[in-house]
Amino acid sequence: MKPNRGFSLLELLIVVAVILIIAAIAIPNLLQARIAANEASAVGSLSAVRSAQTTYFSTYPTVGYATQLADLGGPAPCTPSSTTACLVDNGLATATPGSGGKSGYVLQSTGVVTGGATNNTSYVSGAAPLSWSRSGNRDFCNTSDGVLRSKLGATGDAPTTTIAACWAFPVSQ
Repeated sequence: MKPNRGFSLLELLIVVAVILIIAAIAIPNLLQARIAANEASAVGSLSAVRSAQTTYFSTYPTVGYATQLADLGGPAPCTPSSTTACLVDNGLATATPGSGGKSGYVLQSTGVVTGGATNNTSYVSGAAPLSWSRSGNRDFCNTSDGVLRSKLGATGDAPTTTIAACWAFPVSQ
């Protein structure tokens, strides 16, 4: 009689159980890492928008800050103008609500006329996760003061579009 070669059913079940335990430990950590990466990307995107808004303000003083996020980008080949300034990648400029977003977040940037001025003397930029607790947990915003603010988001949040709403966010650490 030949000796049995191979694994018994019990040995295979033990191996499968060990793999499932390892997966149960690893998957939540991977999801949290993805959320952290998406939030870091949103912060980087808002930083790029802040820089672009500052450049736009200097380049188009009669307009002031850009009226909307799309004004900061432009399709390739981009020709600079006040409506397509070519200051940010068009993928970022079109990552607005209703689109697929960028790295799990949608963004908006809105020029604001203050104090009876005739041009946009300030702006507010906001970022909100596409799917709360899956692509991100926090909402972010900044204004022309350059301070990044964030708060814990909620399902259905949209990017902040008013200065008062952004100033109500706690300052990010």
